[in-house]
Amino acid sequence: MAIRDRLSGNEAVAVAMRQINPDVMPAYPITPSTEIPQYFTSFVANGQVDTEFIPVESEHSAMSACIGSEAAGARTITATSSCGLALMWEVLNVAASDRLPICLALVNRALSGPININCDHSDAMGARDTGWIQVFAENNQEAYDNMVQAYRIAEHPDVMLPIMVCQDGFITSHAVENITLLEDDLVKNFVGEYEPEHYLLKDGESIAYGPYAVTNYVMEARRAQMQGLKNAKQVVLDVAKEYAEISGREYGFFEEYRMDDAEYAMVIIGSAAGTAKDTVDALRDKGIKAGILKIRLFRPFPAEEIAEALKDVKYLAIMDRTEDFNTNCGPLGAEVKAALYNKNYHPAALNYCYGLGGRDVTVESLTSVFEDLMKVAETGELGETYRYLSVRE
Repeated sequence: MAIRDRLSGNEAVAVAMRQINPDVMPAYPITPSTEIPQYFTSFVANGQVDTEFIPVESEHSAMSACIGSEAAGARTITATSSCGLALMWEVLNVAASDRLPICLALVNRALSGPININCDHSDAMGARDTGWIQVFAENNQEAYDNMVQAYRIAEHPDVMLPIMVCQDGFITSHAVENITLLEDDLVKNFVGEYEPEHYLLKDGESIAYGPYAVTNYVMEARRAQMQGLKNAKQVVLDVAKEYAEISGREYGFFEEYRMDDAEYAMVIIGSAAGTAKDTVDALRDKGIKAGILKIRLFRPFPAEEIAEALKDVKYLAIMDRTEDFNTNCGPLGAEVKAALYNKNYHPAALNYCYGLGGRDVTVESLTSVFEDLMKVAETGELGETYRYLSVRE
């Protein structure tokens, strides 16, 4: 029987962690993810989990400890944000190349500088090419659901890669919403026990993790790692299908909102998708054929599927909640445009940088994006293709 509750996004993720009952959790506090290990340590102290909690001296140490415990065959989890993820950078690549299915709850926060503790996606996007799977949540319910599904994806024998479960700092992490939890036994049975085929301390098996690779082997190792990411796409769908059977909530690579006949569309990630949906509803009331494509899975990037979902759109806005500092586009803009180009689809596309450092995202501001698209439709001129939204120039 489903359990109705009111929880913040951080609480919801911590509850999912309790239900999963991982073997090891090394962690170091950083706003706005600090509450996750804080809540979880209360579960440890109360005997609600069997997890070995390891307080460490830095986020680099936290991920290093994750690598050690996961390599020794222990299901391992941690949490961080912003500069904490940046301090892990070196070992994020090690975790992925060693094919260790660590789970990281990432509460998205702007990277320094200037110093800022509020939401944008610069931390996750900065780590997008480290070989980790990345899934994003719009709201607290999705943050919980993504965490429950995470290990089933990462630990699949065809994948064996670490996974980041991302949610927006303060916007979802600290805001309280009504959500529906699964019963503890249901989650336990869904996630299952972790029984890796190979690990460092397995009796009778000689294995090395992270050895020096000479020239003859590096490319083959990377190619094998890439295959794991490719395999993850089907595993994400398979796990989501099973999860729908026990929860009634359906997930995929992305969510299409009023896209069936959309001429104007917006591609967006995270909590701002909720505001975008309200924007589209208001535009639809005025007879404007607007729609939203909300990305859930960013790594591996489901390029072909996204291109197919956008093939009939005439005017497209791609929203990046980070600045890539290449003066041309944001990371989501680059990915979506490449996906469309490879399929020979060519909607008129504008890329926006928005919401940096927690800048408010409103129905009015997103309406102005659609108005820009309608101006392109009217004049036939794209103008500047990479723009800032709601900025004092």
